[in-house]
Amino acid sequence: MLNPEPPADTPVLIDPASKAFQNLLDKLAPTEATVLIVGETGTGKEVVARYLHHHSSRRQQPFLAVNCGALTESLAEAELFGHEKGAFTGAVQSHPGWFEAAEGGTLLLDEIGELSLPLQVKLLRVLQEREITRVGSRKAIKVNVRVIAATHVDLAQAIRERRFREDLYYRLNIAIVPLPPLRQRRQDIPLLANHFLALYARRLGRPTRYLAPEALDRLMDYPWPGNIRELENTLHNAVLLSREEEITPAQLRLTTLHAAPLTATDIELDDFIHQQLAQPGDALWERMTGALIRGAMAHCDDNQSQAAALLGISRHTLRTQLANIGVIKSRRRMESAPRRLAETASVDRELRIGYQRFGNLGILKARQSLESAFSSLGVSVLWSEFPAGPQLLHALACNEIDFGTTGEAPPVFAQASSAELVYVAWEPPAPQSVAMVVPQHSEIRTLGDLRGRRIALNKGSNVHWLLLQILEEAGLGLNDVKVVYIPPKYPLTASDYLAVDAWMMWDPLLSDAEHTGELRVVASGEGRVHNHQFYLSRRDYVNHNGDIMQRLLHELTQTGQFIDSRREEAAGLLAAELGINVDSLALALARRSHRPRMMDLKVIRAQQTIADRFYALGLIGKPVSVREAVWYGEAAHSDLSLLLHAD
Repeated sequence: MLNPEPPADTPVLIDPASKAFQNLLDKLAPTEATVLIVGETGTGKEVVARYLHHHSSRRQQPFLAVNCGALTESLAEAELFGHEKGAFTGAVQSHPGWFEAAEGGTLLLDEIGELSLPLQVKLLRVLQEREITRVGSRKAIKVNVRVIAATHVDLAQAIRERRFREDLYYRLNIAIVPLPPLRQRRQDIPLLANHFLALYARRLGRPTRYLAPEALDRLMDYPWPGNIRELENTLHNAVLLSREEEITPAQLRLTTLHAAPLTATDIELDDFIHQQLAQPGDALWERMTGALIRGAMAHCDDNQSQAAALLGISRHTLRTQLANIGVIKSRRRMESAPRRLAETASVDRELRIGYQRFGNLGILKARQSLESAFSSLGVSVLWSEFPAGPQLLHALACNEIDFGTTGEAPPVFAQASSAELVYVAWEPPAPQSVAMVVPQHSEIRTLGDLRGRRIALNKGSNVHWLLLQILEEAGLGLNDVKVVYIPPKYPLTASDYLAVDAWMMWDPLLSDAEHTGELRVVASGEGRVHNHQFYLSRRDYVNHNGDIMQRLLHELTQTGQFIDSRREEAAGLLAAELGINVDSLALALARRSHRPRMMDLKVIRAQQTIADRFYALGLIGKPVSVREAVWYGEAAHSDLSLLLHAD
């Protein structure tokens, strides 16, 4: 817990291994040297990078972190180095990249080992010349950024396998910080454990928990393959589930998840395989593969991307195996006579849902009622989690999901770049669920104080429209402020407070920030935006799966009724998933109705107003017609009467 400005309760690490690398950090921090941080997943590489930044002369400038492994191949260069208007399809305006956004400060390139070889070449030039060139431009732009790279990959092995450039490695390896795993600095475990227990008790509004002696012994003996992150998650879960102040070994949930695979040696595994080979039944390969795939999916709550990462295989390979064991429909198309329509409609179909953990879909997943509802239809339900609406709709456009929900702005941006998106339903306005927030001590008191300020915004999100309305009310334009496009994040760190002056935020992060008193609302959406929530799909999917869509809307309506009538229970379901105080979640749920409605003319017109404004400002490259992207379905002839009434 290397904190740049440690609060009184932040532990001071005492293990000799921790002291050794902290001494190294203290020597490197004041320099301008490029640093390469190497360590296993969960060892705290970003924390170390923030420590280096906050103990440098750049501490008053931005600290930004970009996960290179999360950059899509097609847009990675534009994300890092920026792009000019018209550089590619969807580039409706010029946009600075991560390097420009971090000007004067520090940029962490996390998971640098995941960068493609062509991007490695471009990055090497940037590090050598200290200048970038936006995509679609020939003009070089000088940048003053300290680069810190981090990876859990063995870069030497990657070089041998020709997955990483040797010249880039030596350019990054000016100063290397090897982070020891938690199992090699066990003296820190009690201090970290007490810190996390106090932290999550405070965040969840519960009395401070403490470890029973035997529970502490378990923590000390455990190998911690997930390192500090796993320790934090383990204790977070213990605080959530414990009704007593004392945490016992049973509440740590270590044995069931990790003990067997971690204690098995190679010899024991060989013996086990020999035993299994001698058993009658199906071939061992099929049995073990099926068990691994099903176990990984269950462990990751059916999130395919997470399960693939856990198994060390690609998502494509995972889906092939899922098809082989009958969990999803095979993508192969057999050249055979067409099936009867009744057969085709009754078996082997999928509904892939993209969700954000809050709201109707989050509750629907937590209750696990949808899977039962669709079992009679022969439909497999698969869930994929997304941090925000723009990312979700990108997956929808790429045919990675079939259905999801977002706020007002994301569908406008998505429709401008794809004709496949369709509006399926909507939820009533919730203007109080979005707001601009600032620190309690901020000098920003009125909207007029925003001139020249840095405002954090998830581009294309539901608060993008709110920002435009706030600026117009203040007599300001986009050129009068500095918009910093960054993903949503809460709670905020010390470097976040230095990076920008204000944040555009939405529930449940907004309600939690209000509840804890850490941030102050400057302007909410009330009187400024509707903040509708929309349910969206692809045109090809709804055209071929109208029965699935109708049943899904029915289940969503039932879930909405459950949320509105049993709000505390619904908040409790989400609290365990999100790690947010129940009172904060109850406040967020109370701000809106969660019962979906079929699209009507009034809401279509409101959404069209947003689309027209975005086009007029050059935020989207072409005008869009919302009305043409509405799915009317067969609701009028179905049993979905609940969708047609107003509260």
